Parts: sequence; C-alpha cells; structure tokens
Amino acid sequence: MAGREVFDEEEIREVVDVLKRKVLFRYGFDKEREGIYKVKEFEDKFKEYIGSKYALGVSSGSAALKVAIESLNLPKGKEIITQCFTFVATIEAIEESGFKPVLCEIDESLNMDISDLERKITKDTCAIIPVNMMGCSGKIDKIVEIARSKNLPVVEDNCQSTGASYFGKKLGTFGDIGCFSFDYVKVMTTGEGGMLITDNEEIYKQAEYYHDHGHPHLKDIGRGEEKRMRKGFNFRMNELQGALGIVQLKKLPEIIKKQKENKKKIEEEIKNLNGIVFRNIPDTEGEIATFLTFYLPTKEKAEKFKEKMKNLGVNPAILNYWHFIANIEIAGGDFPKSKDILERMISIEIKTIMKEEEISKIIDVIRKVAKEVI
Repeated sequence: MAGREVFDEEEIREVVDVLKRKVLFRYGFDKEREGIYKVKEFEDKFKEYIGSKYALGVSSGSAALKVAIESLNLPKGKEIITQCFTFVATIEAIEESGFKPVLCEIDESLNMDISDLERKITKDTCAIIPVNMMGCSGKIDKIVEIARSKNLPVVEDNCQSTGASYFGKKLGTFGDIGCFSFDYVKVMTTGEGGMLITDNEEIYKQAEYYHDHGHPHLKDIGRGEEKRMRKGFNFRMNELQGALGIVQLKKLPEIIKKQKENKKKIEEEIKNLNGIVFRNIPDTEGEIATFLTFYLPTKEKAEKFKEKMKNLGVNPAILNYWHFIANIEIAGGDFPKSKDILERMISIEIKTIMKEEEISKIIDVIRKVAKEVI
C-alpha cells in the first residue's frame, strides 16, 4: 500500500530538476531557482485534487496535526477528543500542543464510536480530532454534525486515507482542517512530508505563519525584513519533497485503482468462509483498499490464526501497540469495546503491485488456516 512501489524515472527527473537549480528551500532564491517552486506547485495540485481552497505542505503528517491544532488558537490546557485506535502521533500532537488528550472507543469500522464521542464531550472540550483509519472513514458526517452542534472545531486526521472519499466527498474536507501524511509507507509518499488543507482563510494564514517561525511570506520583502506574526516553529516542506509529491499525486488514482482490484480478488475468494466477518466499511466505493480486515469470533482464535498465517509465509499487520496501547499509556482510560474488536482483528496489507501468485498464496493460506482454527 505504498507509493514507493511505483517509483520510476518520473520521480528521478523531478528530483534531479530541483538539484540542478541547487535550491532545496521552498521560499526565496527566485533567480537561482528560475521562478520554479515545487512545494507551491504540489500544494496547488493537491488542493485541486482534494477540493479545498487552501493547502499547506509541511514536513510530516505529525507536523500537519501539530500545525493544525496550533492554527486554531484554542485555550491551552483544555481537552481535545480523539479515538483510542490511531497512530500515536495523533495523541502526541495534542499533548505537544498543550492540551489534554481524551480518548473514545471505536466501532467495527475501526473509526470513532459516535455514542462514546457524545459521552466524552464536556465543558472542557475545545476540539475533536476524528481519524479516518486504514483507508476509510466511519460516520464522519455525523461526527462533524455533533461537533457543529457543540460549536467545536474539527481537525480531520486523514493521514492514513489520502485519496479516500465518503459518498463522493473527499476525506479531509469534512472538518475545519484536514491533515495528510506522505511518509514512506503511505499510499503516496515523499519519503517524509505532510499536508494541511482548509477552506478557512484565517486558519490557513495562522497555519502558514506557525509552520515557519511566524513568517508572513510577503511578496517583494526579504525574509530578514519580515515582521514575526505569531509564535511558530519550523515544520516546512522542502523542494525535494514537493517534487516527489507532484509525481506521486498524479499516480495516486491508478495506485488506488490497483489496490482495490487486488483487495477484491482476495475478498471474493474468502468471503464465504465460516466464522469470518469483514470490517464494516460504510462506503466501499470510497475506500482506498490499503488493508483487507476481518474479525474472528474470539481473541484466542485470532491469535492462533495470525500465528499460523505467519508460519505459512503471510504476515498479518501488527497494529495494536503503536496504534492502541501506546495511546492509553499517554492518555489513560479503559476501552473494553475497542480492545475486544482489536484483539479479534486480522489485517493484511494490500500492495499496489501484486503478482497473481502472491494473491493466490494469501487466499490459500487464509483458507487453510480457517479450516484449522475456526
């Protein structure tokens, strides 16, 4: 499920094009770079693809979350709600920005549980960060509706679902801000890198200032002469990342198409196995098929299933520590519903490029193990 699988001469040409001009910094040096700004070009193409008014390239998906939270200028020390199952960066960004992370349960879509979200909102809640996990969303429209009714901003963590949509609308565009990751194992990659998108001009300006030490990036004024607009730090994207992003974004629709085809081939062959229940995906057309996920009846059966799969050469995804246990270590809480779901979960990464023999092996192994375990 990674853009690195489709690296070819296009990425090489774009990177060499930057190196020939010897300007890796995204701002200034107009004469040396011959007026070419790769990060700006990537931002423009990305916001057109995703359907937002503004886009800001940053150094990572984690940086996108941090910059997004800071751009809202919320009262420090308040609570921000997110879900217990997400990569630890979501919780780290909340904590690093000076807020208390409050976690809620997930449902069988592996996304935020609506009923638990409503229970967790208090007078100290200042924002909600729903996470679109593993290539698709849950009830993102309902989450935003709840947030709007409470006058709470929504930062949509879409770092694991770039290119996915929910009934025709791209994920990342439902909240006030959307965050994306382009690290090395994502569906499109710039090695590291991320993007923040919004339709709100003031949020965009605050994010732009914050991600570059408070610089306003004024035309015809040198960086050394600019007035600092606010507190900030360095989360800039560089021109090499921007160059890679331009090519990878162009390839993204085909990457997603191939992943969906590969997933469907496996799913069709195992869907009638007794004891297997597939992950609930509210909009199957809109997912990007980065994983094939199903549940078994018990934790014990799931553990045996994964062990036997691994012994036969098909490795299940390992997600529980960095996406669940580490979050609880930081934020605390007890999540019996989520724990049960995750302990019974089997996930297999879907690659963009898969030979028929590889697909057949996965199908054969799942069938074989199902007969022995379920």
